[in-house]
Amino acid sequence: MSVHAFIFPGQGSQSVGMGRELAEAFAPAREVFEEVDDALGQRLSTLMFDGPMDELTRTENTQPALMAVSLAVLRVLEKEGGIDLKRTAALVAGHSLGEYSALAAAGAMGVAQTARLLRVRGEAMQKAVPAGEGGMAALIGVDLDQARDICAEAAILRVEGQPERTETIEVANDNGGGQIVISGRIAAVERAIGIARGRGVKRAVLLPVSAPFHCSLMAPAADAMAEALDRAGIAAPVVPVVANVSAAKVTDPQAIRDLLVRQVTGTVRWRESVEAMVAMGVDSFVELGAGKVLSGLVRRIDGTVATRSVGTPADIEAFLAAL
Repeated sequence: MSVHAFIFPGQGSQSVGMGRELAEAFAPAREVFEEVDDALGQRLSTLMFDGPMDELTRTENTQPALMAVSLAVLRVLEKEGGIDLKRTAALVAGHSLGEYSALAAAGAMGVAQTARLLRVRGEAMQKAVPAGEGGMAALIGVDLDQARDICAEAAILRVEGQPERTETIEVANDNGGGQIVISGRIAAVERAIGIARGRGVKRAVLLPVSAPFHCSLMAPAADAMAEALDRAGIAAPVVPVVANVSAAKVTDPQAIRDLLVRQVTGTVRWRESVEAMVAMGVDSFVELGAGKVLSGLVRRIDGTVATRSVGTPADIEAFLAAL
């Protein structure tokens, strides 16, 4: 019998049209989308179904939208398929904003509250660094130590006739399979790309993002989230959540709050999280929501485990048939 972990995607998995088939096919999915729309006072579902893409990719929209699709899939599995998360999954985890989806899935917070928290998170992250001053890049074909070395070198700003200065640049995501994302001041990120290419790194590319997520420049956003989470009602999840910044199980509500605050500026330790779940006996990863990004990452981290993406009515039917 497989030991499942349910995993929930983060930014980069969004696309115009996501969730539309679910809403057309299942009343429980429509209920989730309506709940999120009501919580935000916005027809976010219309933006998800019809675009435009540039509005959907604004981080304050992307974050609650991806959560809504993930929770709609889960609600359909529960209501239509008789799935009980506590009996079906040993653990849950999510990538960045997906950690909020995982917590909502495990009953630590309600859908409406999660949507409002993600709206605060998205707005705070966008405001933390003025547009154009920060950036992120993906390095392909490096390990964590190599990426840290590249960041350390890129952090140094040398201008002739002036003392050396340092600029913020840090590892934002350790995604596994040789994929590392770095984040910081745009000039430092651009220097890192040049250094990486000079060292023969397979690929080094600037990412089309609106802010430098998961680095210390996000400190104002972490403060905003500390305030918002302090007011939020958080219960113990029905199954443990593997947290991004610790790559370890957590069930205590106050610890969950603290880890979510640290997550804003901290590295998403996805590779270590997957390795930890495998070490805990998980042999099947089920990605709930939009896209198939996490399933691909998991396969690159550990080729021995089963992966499945569940995001459409056809995916739901196939998953239920396989159980």
